[in-house]
Formats: sequence, C-alpha cells, structure tokens
Amino acid sequence: MGLAMTFRFIHTADWQIGKVFRFVDETTMGLLQEARLDAISHLGKLAQERNARHVLVAGDVYDKEALAPISRNKPIERMRAFPKVQWHLLPGNHDPHRPNGLWDQLLQNGLPENVHVHVEPKPVCLEPDTAFLLPAPLRHKHSFSDPTLWMDDAETPAGMIRIGLAHGTITGFGSDDGDVPNLISPQRPDTANLSYLALGDWHGQKKINERCWYSGTHEIDAFDVINGGRALLVEFSDPEATPAVTPLQTGVYSWKSLSEQVNGRIDIDHLEAKLRAIGEPEKTLVDLKVEGTLSLEDRQQFEVRVTEGVSAAFCSMRLDCANLHARPTAEDLDQIDRGGFVRQAADELNRLTEAGGESGELAGEALRQLYLEHMKLQAGGK
Repeated sequence: MGLAMTFRFIHTADWQIGKVFRFVDETTMGLLQEARLDAISHLGKLAQERNARHVLVAGDVYDKEALAPISRNKPIERMRAFPKVQWHLLPGNHDPHRPNGLWDQLLQNGLPENVHVHVEPKPVCLEPDTAFLLPAPLRHKHSFSDPTLWMDDAETPAGMIRIGLAHGTITGFGSDDGDVPNLISPQRPDTANLSYLALGDWHGQKKINERCWYSGTHEIDAFDVINGGRALLVEFSDPEATPAVTPLQTGVYSWKSLSEQVNGRIDIDHLEAKLRAIGEPEKTLVDLKVEGTLSLEDRQQFEVRVTEGVSAAFCSMRLDCANLHARPTAEDLDQIDRGGFVRQAADELNRLTEAGGESGELAGEALRQLYLEHMKLQAGGK
C-alpha cells in the first residue's frame, strides 16, 4: 500500500567524536575535533530543511569507549538543540555496547527525549503505521557472526517500511572475508525484506545496491577517504518502491594528497602556483610528497617558498621530502667558501652525498645546513 505522505530520514555514520589527529599541532587538532561536532549541527539543520524527522547514525558515534564525561556529552548537546529531530544512535566497533560501558553511562545519566540509543537487536517503531527500525548494535569490536542475521526473522506489521541499521563490512567488499570481522551480507535487504539497509564503517560514501548504502563519515578524517564529508537523504513514497537516495554535503574540510616532481626553479614556481590555486586553503589539509633533485640554492628557495611560505596558508600541510635530494653545483660550493678548511669540509660532504646510502643522506643534510649558515652570515655582513 502507498504512504499517506513521503517518509524521509537522514543516514549518517562514523562521527568518531573524540578522534585524535596526531600529525597536526594541538590548535589544528582542536579545529578538526570541533568540526566533527559542528557537522552534527549541520545535520540537524539539513533534517529540518528537508522535513526529515529522523537521523540514523550507523555506528561509531564515538572514536573510543574511554572518554571524559564532557566529551561524551558534547554530541548529545548538539542533538538536544534540534528537539523536532529524532536522533537514533547505534554502537559500532569503536564504541561497542558493553556492560557498564559508555552507552550504559549515557543511559543512566539520562538522554534528551529526542535522542535514542539502540543497544538491543529488536524492531523499534519510528512512525506508527509507517516505518520500523531494525538496529544491529555491536557488543564487541570484532565479531565473526553477521550482526544483521537476526533481521531475517524480525517481525513487523504488514506494509511497513523496514529499515536496517548496522555497522560492519559488506561481504566481498575490499578485503579477504576470512580475515574481516563484523561481516554483513549484501543480500540482507532481500532476505530480511528490508526497504533500506543503512550502513556505517566505511568512511567514504558508497552505494552497494539500490537498498544498501554506506553514508560515509560526516567530516573527512583521513587523506585516503573518498567521497567523505557527506550524509544521505533517503525518501520513500511507498514501502515497496526503491528509495530515492540523495547525497548531502555535511563536512567543511578538504583533504588533498599531492605527489610532485621538483627538479629546478621552474618546478618550484609551478608547485607554488598549484598550491596557491587551491580554494579555501584555511579549510584544506594537504599531504604533499615531493621527489627530485635541486641545487642548494634552489633547495633553499623551496624551503622559503613552500615549506615556510605557502604551507602557512593551509589548515595543515604534511610534507614528505625524503626523496627530494640536494645536488650542489660549483656555484653552491663557491657560495660556502672558495678555499680553506670550510671548503674542504664542504667538498668532503659533497663526496659523501654523491656516494649515497644512509651516510650520504646525512651528509647531504649537513651540506645543506652548512650552505644555509653561510648564506645567513653573508646576509648579515651586508
């Protein structure tokens, strides 16, 4: 039978509140952690704008079980601010439901009326005569049984929209099934007569089939995440119809990985221009890998213009110069000294650099530092 009106909800997952970003400084980490909370508020606004009464969070609300009370409560307070939106939270592998654990503590302390924690695998009525939720909470980080299997035998009234909510890896999706915990059958929508299966665990948004999606994380949290920073608006006009699924942008930070060859001043010019062309750099994290060979003079230019210069425009820039080698020219060595013991030291370092190996890398860095010190001395003497 058809519905009296369209039923809508927002599917999100993997908020991982409390996540630590170890490669950035404390200030930047604070910004990234706050962005994960701000994205919850954005989800609430989107739900109101799209007339979606329910937001389903498919696991990993928190990054870990051991969090300070104020950290546990921050996302709850963000959800409290949207009383007309019903929020449905599911324990995942980062925050499984254990006796007297994180979820029991939240429940014991009391939650807002619009925040629901689903710690039992049993049908829950979302809207009378319209929709039921079938949650599959995790009780352990690693389980080798399908957490959605119970849905096949779950009874709900006829004509209802049946929505599965789970956290895990779809069988055959990206890994050797024999080594992966929390495996979920991609046939679950068929075997359990689900109208939709809302999944979490994969941080990039991905469609498995017409009735089964990963929403992706609401704010990107790694350089290898594709199609992150999103949620999904899911709409039904009929319980039997294929749902209309619409991606929604929720995150504000971009994570970009770049690999560049730099072998001279022209390449430095090109790289600097390329980095400066990136829009909204203050909301962008860059993972830059640079390979090539530069003279000592050009290596110093790279340091000034890229390492110390344009990198300051970004929220964060992680720079890998392990394969950016210095190859001193005759002019470079003359800049250090044209004779005497300093030049002899420079020539010996150059010889060791050209010999390669671990000693060569150390010698190359020592030679570069020697060049920099002498350039500073020359500048100070003018």
